[in-house]
Amino acid sequence: LLAPTEMSSPSLKTGAYILIGVGALTMLMGFLGCLGAVNEIRCLLGLYFTCLMLILITQVAAGLVIYFQKETLKDELSRIVGNLIEKYGPLNDDERNIEEAWDYVQTQIACCGWTGAKDWEKNKYLINQSMTMYPCSCSNSSKDSQSDTGFCKLDIPVNGTATYADWPVHEQGCMDGVENWLKDNLGVILGVCTGVAVIELLGMILSISLCKNIHSEDYTKVPKS
Repeated sequence: LLAPTEMSSPSLKTGAYILIGVGALTMLMGFLGCLGAVNEIRCLLGLYFTCLMLILITQVAAGLVIYFQKETLKDELSRIVGNLIEKYGPLNDDERNIEEAWDYVQTQIACCGWTGAKDWEKNKYLINQSMTMYPCSCSNSSKDSQSDTGFCKLDIPVNGTATYADWPVHEQGCMDGVENWLKDNLGVILGVCTGVAVIELLGMILSISLCKNIHSEDYTKVPKS
């Protein structure tokens, strides 16, 4: 069976920890912002501004890392998906959730394997079945539309054996499918990222304005000697 450690990598773990940290910081930021604005506490508004600035810097840094380290990340994903495909099987209960997630990716993107259906020729279960079965989530046949997980059997195996070329599956690999999806939706992705950044900048400007107003009110309340 595929050990959990084989499905992880330092880069992906670091990315997951960063996302968890940003999520926790966002919750803290929202609480501090509301409390500071309602009670007019400059210290909390300052912390709110700092949290927003840190989140914005983290997002920009993450974008730069993804852009400049995309080949490294692609290699990491290739290794992880390769291990998953090789060990994928009906008896692999320990990694069932990960396998179902990969089946979902292949179904939604209409792809097969990471670079292509040939990747599945390394699967131990399919090798034992003389390649007379194929992953249902790869199928381009309407008769397999109700089966999005596990393996489907070829109707007429050739001489009792087959190859991936005999399978009724999508020719596109998921790596190309993901890249094409990103290219097709690049405008939407950039628009969402820009919108989030603008909202964060507005929040930072608002917190500074509130701090100045509070400071001005405190100054006017000081009795003149």
